Amino acid sequence: MLMNKVLIVDDDEGIRFVLREFLRKNGFLPLEAQSGLDAVEIFRKESPHAVLLDLKMPGIDGIETLGRLQKIDSGVPVIIVTAFGDIRSAVETTRLGAYDFVTKPPDFDRLMLTVKRAVERQDLERKVRRLSEEVESSLEWTFGKSEKIRGVIEQIHQVAQCDFSVIIQGETGTGKSTLASVIHNLSARRKGPFVSVDMGAIPDTLVESELFGHEKGAFTGAERKKQGYFESANQGTILIDELQNIPLHAQARLLKAVDEKKIHSLGGSSSTDIDVRFIGATNIDIKESVREKRFREDLFFRLGEVIISVPPLRERVDDIPFFAQKFLHLACTELNRPMPRISEETVEILRRHAWPGNVRELKNVIRRAALFSNEETIAPAHIDFLIQHADSQQLPAFAQFPFVTIRDAEKAAIGQALGITSGNKSKAAALLQIDYKTLLKKIKQYGQNPVE
Repeated sequence: MLMNKVLIVDDDEGIRFVLREFLRKNGFLPLEAQSGLDAVEIFRKESPHAVLLDLKMPGIDGIETLGRLQKIDSGVPVIIVTAFGDIRSAVETTRLGAYDFVTKPPDFDRLMLTVKRAVERQDLERKVRRLSEEVESSLEWTFGKSEKIRGVIEQIHQVAQCDFSVIIQGETGTGKSTLASVIHNLSARRKGPFVSVDMGAIPDTLVESELFGHEKGAFTGAERKKQGYFESANQGTILIDELQNIPLHAQARLLKAVDEKKIHSLGGSSSTDIDVRFIGATNIDIKESVREKRFREDLFFRLGEVIISVPPLRERVDDIPFFAQKFLHLACTELNRPMPRISEETVEILRRHAWPGNVRELKNVIRRAALFSNEETIAPAHIDFLIQHADSQQLPAFAQFPFVTIRDAEKAAIGQALGITSGNKSKAAALLQIDYKTLLKKIKQYGQNPVE
């Protein structure tokens, strides 16, 4: 077992001897310095867990030594050991950052208690710092390292520390669901359930039953009592994906549930208390739905206490090489084969591609390249046909349409998709990378007249 190191800084050899033997008998590893300059060198090399520092020393005194040590590592606790007459100076050092002070000759019981507490605090702070670094590294590994995504990671840290409702906006494939689960896992609710609900997969007539539950006999076909998603998420977090698909008749009930922290199951006569953190995800600008009266303004303000916008991959091209390497490593591990390098020419092609499917699309391209390449290098030939194939199956991102508004771009994209698929709505929805239910709403909204 490694012993905690304590650095003794004192020009008096006798005092160093007494403190050294005292620390050793109590299970610490003592280090010694007879001057402030020696202390700085030893501190830098040994990274002690605590320091016992004399104030009166030749050369640089204790106060200056304290300042130099703090510049190296301000987290290491420094305990001032001083003569009774210098208590005023010792008190001043605590204002400058010293952990505590004891007077000479020391009360060894009090000194031992002070040293132990200081070392325990240092151990805790180092563990917290290490955990924080691991979390930061994990978030970068998940979301990327570009400047734009750094802003998103900062928002994740901030919202994870509170219980505010969050709306996550971003194009399909940007990782909104993953982001929501990370917020949950970093929050105080991490031990509770994380329940994800895809509104695009629930028929309008069943939304209220799925969210809030129903009693036996509440409607035709309700043969037994059913617990809703909100009740399943109690003490945890609920993610409602495709938030814009919640029908208006269910939005009023949702607003009441979030405000009152109570739910009423369909056919029930009493309410059930819930403690749920709400996160919504949408691949559109939800404010547009508010302006068009398809989403209640009061519900938007209640749910959107924090709005996180995830930038598309084409707006953070610096993340593309990082993700390519990451996905290649994962694919080669899965395939149990050596990892090839990605040529500079290939990286440049990846950087220039628009990635309408964002990170999800890039992952698929890299996985297929890893599968079909048996060489030491992923060359342009290994991805050219993949990207060309992807381009032939996907429409350009809305941002590339030369129209003034998102509404115009959406309408044009839907028309083009329906034309390509000869009016087949299911295929058009897949081509547009939206769910079938959303496409039907858009067709009704924009008055499209597809060939059936």
